[in-house]
Parts: sequence; C-alpha cells; structure tokens
Amino acid sequence: MAQARQAFRSKDAPQTAGLDPVVLLSTVGLLVVGVIMVASTSMAVAEGYAVSAWHFLTRHLLFIAVGITAAISLRFIGTRQMQALAPLALPLAALVLLLPFVPGLGHEVNGSTRWVDLGLAKFQVVEAVKLLIVLFVAGYLARRPELARARFAETLKPLLAVGILAAILLKQPDMGSAVVLVAIVGGMIWLAGAAWKHLFVLGLTSLPLLTFAALEPYRLRRVMTFVDPWADPFNSGFQLTQALIAVGRGQINGVGLGASVQKLYYLPEAHTDFIFAVLAEELGLIGILFVLVLFSLLVGRIFLIGVQAHAQQRPFSAYLVWGIGLWIGMQALVSMGVNLGMLPTKGLTLPLISSGGSSMIMTLVAVGVVLRVQWELVLEARQTPRRRRSWQA
Repeated sequence: MAQARQAFRSKDAPQTAGLDPVVLLSTVGLLVVGVIMVASTSMAVAEGYAVSAWHFLTRHLLFIAVGITAAISLRFIGTRQMQALAPLALPLAALVLLLPFVPGLGHEVNGSTRWVDLGLAKFQVVEAVKLLIVLFVAGYLARRPELARARFAETLKPLLAVGILAAILLKQPDMGSAVVLVAIVGGMIWLAGAAWKHLFVLGLTSLPLLTFAALEPYRLRRVMTFVDPWADPFNSGFQLTQALIAVGRGQINGVGLGASVQKLYYLPEAHTDFIFAVLAEELGLIGILFVLVLFSLLVGRIFLIGVQAHAQQRPFSAYLVWGIGLWIGMQALVSMGVNLGMLPTKGLTLPLISSGGSSMIMTLVAVGVVLRVQWELVLEARQTPRRRRSWQA
C-alpha cells in the first residue's frame, strides 16, 4: 500500500465564508425578546407621555434597523483598518465624553448630563466610548505580546487611560458606566497575561478610589438603599422594592405576557433599565433562564472566536473580540443583578433587550465587529495550504 501526500489550497472549498450561527441566532433571540418586552412595557409609558401606544416600540425597531445597517457596513472595514485607527481611539473617546458639557449640545436627564442632542435623537456618548476603549486597549496589547514579563508601567498605562475616562464619567455623573469600563480594561489586561503581582497591586490601589467615589452623597444613598430597600420603600428604596415585587410575582411560570402590574406606573424605567424585572414578572423563572442561556451562548461564543483568533496569530483581533465579550457579558450581569436586587441601582440598559437607541446601535455594531473578525478567520483558514492524504492500494 502506497501513501501519497499532496499540498493544496482550499480553492475547491466554497468561496464565501459563513457567519457564525451561534452568534447570529443568540443575537436574534435576544432582539426578539427585547422587541416583545418593549412592546409589553412601553404602552403605559407612552400613555403617560400622551403619544401613540406604539411610539417607543417603533423607535426601538428603528434603532435596531440602524444598528444592523451599521453592523453590515463593517464588511467594508477590516481589522487591519481598525488596528491602524486604534491609537486614535483614546483621544477620540475623551473628546466624545466631553461633548455633553458643551453648551447647547449636552442634554440633561434626571440630573445627569450624559447625552448629546443630535436633533432627531439623543445619543448617550458612553456607548460609543465602550467600543473605542476596547479598540484602543486591543491595539495596545497587540503591540506587547510579552505583557507577563513586562514592567509594571506597561500594565499600568491602559488603566491610567481608562481612569481618565472614568473621571470624566463621574463628572456627568455615571458611576455605573465608569465601573464597567474599568472592569472591561482590567479583564482585557488579565486575558493578555499580565503578572498577578501587578494586578494585585493595581487592585489594592483602586479600592480607596472606588470607596471615595462611592462616598458621594447620592451614591452613598444608593448603597444604603441596596443594603435595606425596605427601610424607605416609598422614597429612596421605591425603585428597588418595586423591582423585587415584580420578580417575586413572577415565580416559576410568570403572570403571563402583558399581564404585569408593576409596569403600570409602579416601576420607573420599566422599558429601559428595569425591563428585566418586568420580564421576570411576566415570564417567571423560565423567562429568566431563557435570557441567561442566550447571553451565555452569545458571550461564550464570542470568547471562543477570540481564542481562535489568538491561535491563528491575530492578537489584535483576539483582544478586540475578548473586549467586546467582556463588555456585553459584564453589562448584562450588572443590569440583571440590579433588577434582581443583587447590586446597587445603576443606570445601565440590558444589551439587545432594553429600549434605548444608543445602547442598541453600539451593541449591534460591536456584534458586527465580532462577526467581521470571525469571517476573516474563516476566510484565512480556507486560504491556508493544507495537506490531504490519498491512499492507493
């Protein structure tokens, strides 16, 4: 029996690289859940604003369409172009965060100046900053493959960068987004293999800063409310107690889609920050587990794509994808934790589900970046020389 080996290029394979079905299906699943829940929760809110019952749902669908269009446009922008732009992402992020402080451009909601008025819509600038900081840190880490043996200053630099952005966010004020940004960058540095002693020192030094930030009077009230929301259920603890009531009413099967009582002017921000509490009330534990499974599939698959990029010697793509996975996963956990009374109240939307144009558009763009990276990995794998064996008698 003779054995022959022949090298060939994968030109015999299909020329179109398929997009990852797990990322696509889990994203679509979360979007469908979001559309259903926004339709359910926003009607009472629309009545309060004296607009059409479908006003917020129509806007939600429009923002989804804009986000998908923006994500599709990434077919013309490769990771090489993204990496070339990465060094500019940090100054651009700082500039974008300062826009709400420009007179006539910034827009204040509930005492926070986080939005810019674009005429047709308000845009929350931190949502764009999340992608920009991930882009910047991915470029920085890709240029330092030996971070585990690097000096302490090399590990500190990206955290100093995100610290500047966090300081601007605390001025808006938006501590929730500041914490998420710091956590994303810290997670990316850890995935890059930073030395444990450096991470330990940075963790210790950040504790006093977080404590100082939390001692701001209104933040301290939120922390105390989180500890015992029932101490003042009709004032500072109102939002959290109503969310807990909604979750408790849901039990296993829920009260039924559209049958929530808490969304009827009891639970503030029922269609945005606290949409998960209404979901728990209407769909019960089954609905909660379904959403958790979808997020687990999405984030898990994103991290796996990052592993594949790292294995193909594409460090920038790997860190970029890992950063997006950390972003979506952490924000989802914080949002759900707040709704379930496990974390202090933060003004964070539930990615791909909550009503909110800025978050929806930028999250879909981030998913588009992941799919772009995955498409390039598949294309590269198909163009790599392979060997095949043909056995002859």
